[in-house]
Amino acid sequence: MKLNYSLILTFVWILFFTYSCSTGQQLIEPESVPHELAQPSLLPEFEAVESSIFDNGRMWTFEYAPVDYFAETYNFDPDDTWFERARLAALRLPGCSASFVSGNGLVMTNHHCARNQITQIGLEGERTLDDGFYAETLEDERKIEDYYIDQLIEIRDVSDLILAEVDAVPMEEQAEIRREVIRRVQSKITEELDNKELIVQVRSLFNGGRYSAYIFRRFTDIRMVMAPELQLGYFGGDTDNFSYPRYALDMTFFRIYVDDEPYQSEHYFPFSKKGVEEGDAVFMIGNPGRTTRLNTVAQLSYTGEFNLEFRTSSISSTIRGLERFYENDPTTEEAQRVRNMIFGWKNGEKLFNGQKLAHRDPYLMGRKVDNENNFIKALKKDEQLKSTYLPVIERISEIQEEKARLAPYSYISSGISPNSGSSASVLQRGYVAYLMNQEGISEERKEELLEALGNIRDKDPILDRELIQAHLEYLTEILGEDNIYIKQLLGDKNPAKVSKNLLEKSAFTSAESTTDLIENDKLDFSDPAVEFFQTFGNKLADANSAYRNLGSEERNLQNVLGRGWFAVYDTSIPPDATFSLRIADGVAAGYVYNGTRAPAYTTFYGMYDRHYSHKDLPEFDLPKLWKNPPEAFDLSSPVNFVSTNDIIGGNSGSPTVNINLEVVGLAFDGNVESMGSSTFILDERSARAVSVDSRGMLEALRNVYGAERLVRELENARAD
Repeated sequence: MKLNYSLILTFVWILFFTYSCSTGQQLIEPESVPHELAQPSLLPEFEAVESSIFDNGRMWTFEYAPVDYFAETYNFDPDDTWFERARLAALRLPGCSASFVSGNGLVMTNHHCARNQITQIGLEGERTLDDGFYAETLEDERKIEDYYIDQLIEIRDVSDLILAEVDAVPMEEQAEIRREVIRRVQSKITEELDNKELIVQVRSLFNGGRYSAYIFRRFTDIRMVMAPELQLGYFGGDTDNFSYPRYALDMTFFRIYVDDEPYQSEHYFPFSKKGVEEGDAVFMIGNPGRTTRLNTVAQLSYTGEFNLEFRTSSISSTIRGLERFYENDPTTEEAQRVRNMIFGWKNGEKLFNGQKLAHRDPYLMGRKVDNENNFIKALKKDEQLKSTYLPVIERISEIQEEKARLAPYSYISSGISPNSGSSASVLQRGYVAYLMNQEGISEERKEELLEALGNIRDKDPILDRELIQAHLEYLTEILGEDNIYIKQLLGDKNPAKVSKNLLEKSAFTSAESTTDLIENDKLDFSDPAVEFFQTFGNKLADANSAYRNLGSEERNLQNVLGRGWFAVYDTSIPPDATFSLRIADGVAAGYVYNGTRAPAYTTFYGMYDRHYSHKDLPEFDLPKLWKNPPEAFDLSSPVNFVSTNDIIGGNSGSPTVNINLEVVGLAFDGNVESMGSSTFILDERSARAVSVDSRGMLEALRNVYGAERLVRELENARAD
């Protein structure tokens, strides 16, 4: 989807660094929450609605390839060779997906996955993000610094190695043992391979039901070949984001080099000659981020009622702070970097708002109720499964109630993780120092925090000021302006004035001054940045501690319950996504919406209509090159299309291919009907994946950009 998964990972870390979660309910002190709750439930209840086996999605793994299902559903023979070709032609970027599209190391991904790299390769005086880039010759392809692309070359089942050791210890010790044995397995395989180009990562599948070791070849010489202008890559901007019909040319091309020569890739996806028609089978091959389809109904209810409420509030406040900084002086290099951040955060804001609504939708949640009821019925058919897993489901439900009663104080420090882009560096330092000053903290933990404190990087002072103000606005929103702690923080001042004063008085405003305090053993826990958090006293410390303990217990129980899912369904359902390679099946298909019908694909005619119909909106402006296209440019060429493929953040940049493994599209988004529900359920009624059409890409490259060298390479890669 449009949201780069690296941003999702960053935001999840931001949220959970402080063990936060929930909405504005009264805090009940952790020690007063009994194991068996006497209080009324704080979670909503939903009536069961008939579910489908595919409610758990169609993001299939390659180690459990759905050979028979594909063959029966789409009437072709996807043998082992077919799946191997698909796996080896697919690639993974930091936070996104990609693929080889020629035998000469040419790589295709989304423009929004490559914005930072497009900006980086610009020379002095160039505006490569706004104006685009095209290398006329091989020598003109520009190297991207500190970047890499991974290819999954081998998968090993390591389930027995890990589960044998995990099962041998009590549940309270299993998390630590699991982490240790995973590290050991990764190290052992890495040592066996003895190749610095190979990266080993162990991934949990079915929430701990199975484990696979993924062996990647990591390429580090990556060069920019072509990127369109930002206005084409992000045409329609935030207005059209997560929507359809759509008209974005969200594409970028890299090339992988080895030993300073283009890499000769044996496996790649050639561009299709004819493209895709409605009803055609299509397969999306990429790295979907994180789904929660095996979560219990109680977990999903808690997420919708509490967790997402705070995520959206935190993101919205961050965006306001970043926008104030950008508007102060948009011409600086830092402002341009912040502008890219704003694009990403606005994606997140829209996504999480949609997720909040979906998690509260009676129809979708009713299907999850029925799905869980069916799972419980299957468990009850076997006494051992029943006695093992039903108590786990019950305890997970209790934990959600306990977490709900910790809100909102478990969210006070949301966004304040070291070097997070969403918070002020002075607050990050203040919070780490606050944690160091807690009673009972171990010396080992204190040393970890001290190191983290010294590694927090500086931000522009004006940006820091705006982000402090944004966090104060967030706290006021979640606690209420009449809250005693908000009154203590603000006094008779507004958030802007408090922010200014804190920066003037704190010794944590720079890395240099903080390092001096650390090296001379002069850390002052009465510093205004530390006092900012100490205002909340035991409320914050107790809520964080309790939430941390509950979260640890919940994760252990989820790993146990994953074994139950696997015991009942085996590989007939796919595991939750974990930013590991998956293949999702579907068909190109329009859908009914808003009293009309969305077509399977859109054309450049529609793009120009959007431009001329929204003349006053800069999101629909067109670059100079596009204002008067050449006569040869075919406006009837399809530019975007929709399909029923299962998509989530991290899939951005995934190739959409036909049964012959030919590129028909480039996945870049989901429509608004999919953006909320896709994390926890596959809703096939009108949820769609949105792809750039391969026909539109070739038409634009040839007749607008004059990128003949690139067009020839793409067309010559076809097996005629």
